[in-house]
Amino acid sequence: MKSKSFELRHALATLAYRGGKAVRGAPNNFATFKASPTTRTPGEILAHIGDLLDWGVELADGKHVWHDSKPRAWEREVVRFFAALKKFDKHLASRKPLGFSAEKLFQGPVADALTHVGQMAMLRRMAGSPVRGENYFLAPIVSGRVGRKQRPAVREFD
Repeated sequence: MKSKSFELRHALATLAYRGGKAVRGAPNNFATFKASPTTRTPGEILAHIGDLLDWGVELADGKHVWHDSKPRAWEREVVRFFAALKKFDKHLASRKPLGFSAEKLFQGPVADALTHVGQMAMLRRMAGSPVRGENYFLAPIVSGRVGRKQRPAVREFD
């Protein structure tokens, strides 16, 4: 049986893979796209995901610290996304004990971030720049691979 931190690291790798797909190749105006007057823009969503991942690192360290960040330029938020994933993964890969349970880390920041990545993928379609669907069961996702560079999809749908 694999450790809980391994499973959580795989969840982060899944987030990196899916999130990378949602941000890669986004049109220049995507960060400010508004689906309706009351929805967040993709730039605001990506900033929130960065906040969630930063919170996850704090929780892993045993601290319950939250910060609301103002969205930065799209590319800076994309860089922040992958840097936060790397920092979170590095903590999980270390021998340091978790400050909160893996279950709590998953159900809070990780699951919320996955939800928001799905929102960005949906907004890409609404903005006229859809992300190709794929069979994620076959996706080349590996624990620890949380950077911007991801393996190509195994089976995307037309």
